[in-house]
Amino acid sequence: MTKTYQKIKFSKTDNVAEIILNNPPVNIMTQVMMEEINSVLEDLIADHQLHLVIFRAEGKHFSAGADVAEHTKEKCPEMIPEFMKIFSQLNNISCPSIAVVQGMALGGGCELATYCDMVIASDKAKFGQPEISVGVFPPVAVVIFPHLVGRNKALELLLSGDIIPAAEAERIGLINKVFPEESFLQNVEEYIKKFTGKSSIVLKITKKTLDLGLHLSFNQALGAAELAYLQQLMNTRDANEGITAFLEKRAPEWRGK
Repeated sequence: MTKTYQKIKFSKTDNVAEIILNNPPVNIMTQVMMEEINSVLEDLIADHQLHLVIFRAEGKHFSAGADVAEHTKEKCPEMIPEFMKIFSQLNNISCPSIAVVQGMALGGGCELATYCDMVIASDKAKFGQPEISVGVFPPVAVVIFPHLVGRNKALELLLSGDIIPAAEAERIGLINKVFPEESFLQNVEEYIKKFTGKSSIVLKITKKTLDLGLHLSFNQALGAAELAYLQQLMNTRDANEGITAFLEKRAPEWRGK
């Protein structure tokens, strides 16, 4: 039975899942939206054929953030855990995730976008965490921003509440790529094809090995990468197919195994 949603849209084609924020006009992230995103993510965790997860949004803006009316002392104990659950579930999805951002990505919307493995944006997009202006802090950005842009720049962004253009976000490493608004959709599809044209199992092993290395010493990370290469990667059908195809001067046929 197909699930129906109030605040998002969901589709999956060729093992690429798309979660589309759909709460016009600025895609405010209500608790209902968060619950719907979590419902989808729960299903995707168990989908071992998945190649990519893509977050998009309807309309002119990605998201202006979480609903301020749900930040009250009475409502926070329900809303914040639901919000944080999105990110713990993203951690449990083995395939790469990509955020496609147009217009504003502020507050919780910025956190959702920048927590993805890659972020591509229109040159008209803007990013920021303005929570400090209403007396709170962004609970995901305080964790992820230092890894992306360094401690001091992260503090500047979080303590000032500054909203920065996409070009600045790319320059400091907050996002990956900026494309002209006029050709944005075409550029997005070309960007996505860079990954859908690769072996899904090799993408997953590469992502897992990189993430593991972030929490180890340099020598430990090298050792973990060696083990992953020899014990995981080289036991896949696709890694052996890729090497064989190269030697035989033909295109590889990926099967995600």
